[in-house]
Order: sequence, then C-alpha cells, then structure tokens
Amino acid sequence: MKNEFWTGRLSLQVQSEPAQSFSASFELKGKPERGELTLISPLGNVLSVLRWSPGEAELDSGSQKIQRFASIDELMAQATGAALPLNALFAWLQGDNASVSGWSADLSRRGEGRISAKRIQPTPQADLRVVLDQ
Repeated sequence: MKNEFWTGRLSLQVQSEPAQSFSASFELKGKPERGELTLISPLGNVLSVLRWSPGEAELDSGSQKIQRFASIDELMAQATGAALPLNALFAWLQGDNASVSGWSADLSRRGEGRISAKRIQPTPQADLRVVLDQ
C-alpha cells in the first residue's frame, strides 16, 4: 500500500523581484485528488491548512476567514508564492520521478528523506527542498 501521510520540513525559494523565501514544517495527507497540507512554524504554531478535493481548494490561515480557490494550483501559489506541482510532489514522495513541465526533480537522496526540485519555466525560477522526518 502506498503511503498517504508524510511529515517533515519544506522550503521554497522563488527568484522573483523581490526574491521570496518560504520555509515551514509540514504534515501532508491524502492524495493528489483529495488531501490536506498543514504548514507549521518553527515554534510549532499552525501557519495554515490547505485542503483540496475535486473542483475546490481552500486555505485556512486561522485568523482570517477561509479563502476558497478554483484549483489547488491557485491555492499553492497563494500560500507559498509559487504553484507547486502537487501531483508530482506526491509521486516524488513515493519515489516516482514523475516529470512535470518546467520542473526538474532530484530524487537521488530520497533514501535519506531528501527531495529537491527546480522550476525553470515559467519564470520566476523556484527551488523546492523537502526533508522528510525519518
């Protein structure tokens, strides 16, 4: 059976003007079609919870009302500064080097719980790093 729950840390650097950087601990559960990503600060506070299912996606930032989006890509862009390829991320976590347009993944250290991926297109370039809890 495939894993449907991961924890660890992720960071995302976006080469925009000005450059954006995002880093948080995370809990990811579910599948590309339906799931939940909880982002947690270094102090253990929940920063936001992203939930998605077919045809809807929502961002719960706690203090604000829940924001709704037409797609998980729009939601990820709002939450992290770049539209992360969620389908590919699930595949990468499973060890499948899924290709996605504009992104290049490095799974060579997945056995150590480390995954990295770079977005070359579209600009701005982005660098994603994931370190899984062992």
